[in-house]
Amino acid sequence: MKPHWKPFSLMLVPEQGRMRAWRVTPRALGCAGLALLALVGAGIWGGWTLWHKARTGERIASLQAQLAMAQAREQARVRALRARLEASRKQLAVYARDIGAMQARLARLDALGSQLVETASLDPAEFNFGLAPAIGGPRQPAIPVPAAGIADSIEQLDAQLTRMDAQLSAIDYLLEQQRSVQAARPHAWPTEGGWISSRYGPRIDPFNGGREMHRGVDIANRYGAPVLAASHGIVTFAGKMKGFGYMIDIDHGYGYVTRYGHMSSLAVKVGDEVKDGQMIGRIGSRGRSTGPHLHFEVHRYGKALNPMPFLPKG
Repeated sequence: MKPHWKPFSLMLVPEQGRMRAWRVTPRALGCAGLALLALVGAGIWGGWTLWHKARTGERIASLQAQLAMAQAREQARVRALRARLEASRKQLAVYARDIGAMQARLARLDALGSQLVETASLDPAEFNFGLAPAIGGPRQPAIPVPAAGIADSIEQLDAQLTRMDAQLSAIDYLLEQQRSVQAARPHAWPTEGGWISSRYGPRIDPFNGGREMHRGVDIANRYGAPVLAASHGIVTFAGKMKGFGYMIDIDHGYGYVTRYGHMSSLAVKVGDEVKDGQMIGRIGSRGRSTGPHLHFEVHRYGKALNPMPFLPKG
């Protein structure tokens, strides 16, 4: 049995004036309650919507900031990669130019070698400069070479080509001139003045006190005094050498090579032809040296000789 709700009255009794009364039916009361619940629900929904919208806006702003940072990092990486690519392109252009120059020099050396074979009446079957050199060996795993290693290899090849060019030029010159062994033999005093301060052979090392083999003679002299070529020949090395400072090698032919070390400056370059007594540099004290002097060596076919028999007496 359903409950039966009866209407009731709401009365407003002021202290003064007429009393007012309102008759409230159960249906009206229910509608008012529903309206109140709907209003409260709408308020809660609206508040939650505003809060959710604010949170969503914060998340979107955070994601936008992260995206902007990621874009900035990517743009920086792209700029760095482009810079590296441009540097690599420039480096490759330099390598291509250097390799082209080396190929030209190799062609010149091949031509000079062929000329030497003809001049010296050598067997062309044994000395054919038109063919690639005979080399071989078992296959080995390839070793990756970094860019820095390529640059070092090109520099080393360039130095080797420079030495080969000078040596072949010396041989060519000597063959053309038909020089004698006596003319090629070093014979001139290699500096203007000076005196022998250390001879060829075993001696006490002036730096550590130990025994060492001295492969030349030291000629003490004033700083800047001229250094002179001991015989006619071709300069095959002119530059810095560890322990020697500025150093020069001269090829005189027939296996004779003279070496001049510890100079303060050079007056010739690789490939230059020098005469007997021509100035090639100046006395110094560069490298492993205790004072201004010239370190002078004589070699024949790669073996160091005592320079004393090659120096003029008195």
